[in-house]
Amino acid sequence: MILKVENLTKSFGGLRAVNEVNFEVKKGDIHAIIGPNGAGKSTFFNLISGFHRPTSGTIMFKGEDITKMPANKIAKLGIARTFQTTNLFEDETVLDNLIIGNRLRTKSGLFDAILRTKREKREEMESIQKAYDALEFMEISDLSDERIGNITQEQKKRVAFALALTTDPELVLLDEPAAGVNPGETDGLSTLIKKMAESGLTVCLIEHKMSMIMSLADRIVVLNQGARIAEGTPKEIQNNPVVIEAYLGSEEDEPVKV
Repeated sequence: MILKVENLTKSFGGLRAVNEVNFEVKKGDIHAIIGPNGAGKSTFFNLISGFHRPTSGTIMFKGEDITKMPANKIAKLGIARTFQTTNLFEDETVLDNLIIGNRLRTKSGLFDAILRTKREKREEMESIQKAYDALEFMEISDLSDERIGNITQEQKKRVAFALALTTDPELVLLDEPAAGVNPGETDGLSTLIKKMAESGLTVCLIEHKMSMIMSLADRIVVLNQGARIAEGTPKEIQNNPVVIEAYLGSEEDEPVKV
C-alpha cells in the first residue's frame, strides 16, 4: 500500500468533519472518494496533503509517518494535490505556472538567483523542460504562451494536472477534477486520468459525477457526515443500499445508478 490512513479524525470546534476514517490505497490504482456535499471529502484530502493537521489518527505514505508533516515536506515526498477551484496565477503564462511546480525539486537560493550561478541556470533549464514534458503529456503544448486568464475552464483543469506532474509525484490527489466542465470535456479529463495511472502514478480523486467514477475507479470509498460508510469495487458500490440511501434527497449529486 502506498498510502495507509488509520482512524483519521479532524474536528473544528464541536464539528467533527472527518470521523475515524480508515483508508488504504494500492500503488498504481485509481481510488475514488464519493459522498454528499459536506461529507468531509475535501477535508480528508487536506489532512493527507498537510493543509490541516489531524485531531487524531495516523497517515502513512510509503511506510513513513507523515501525520504531522507540513504540506511542503509532504509534497517533496511525492504527494501532489489539485483543487476543485483551480489555483493558478491568472496573469502569468501557462508555461510560467508550470515552471513554478518543479521549483519544489531545485536547490538554488537567493544567492544563486542574483549571481546566475551554473546551478541556477541548470535547474532553470530542467524546470522548463519538466514544464514542456507536462504540457505534452496533457496534450496542451500549444497553450504554453497563453495567459491563464485567457484559457477555458477545461484547459485550466489540464494545466492544474500538468502542474501536479511537474512536482514529480507518486500519488496525485484530484479534488473534483471535472467540476465546471461539460460531458465531452469530462470524457477527455477521464482519459487523462487513466493515462496518469498507466504511466505509473497512483491517483485518488473526489468526484460527484458517478458515471465518471464508475468507469475510472478500481476501488471506491464512500463518506457521509465525516465517516466511512462503504468501500468496494464500482459494482459493489452501485448495488450498496447504504450508499444509495446516502445520496437520496441530494439535488447536487448525481444519484448512483443501479
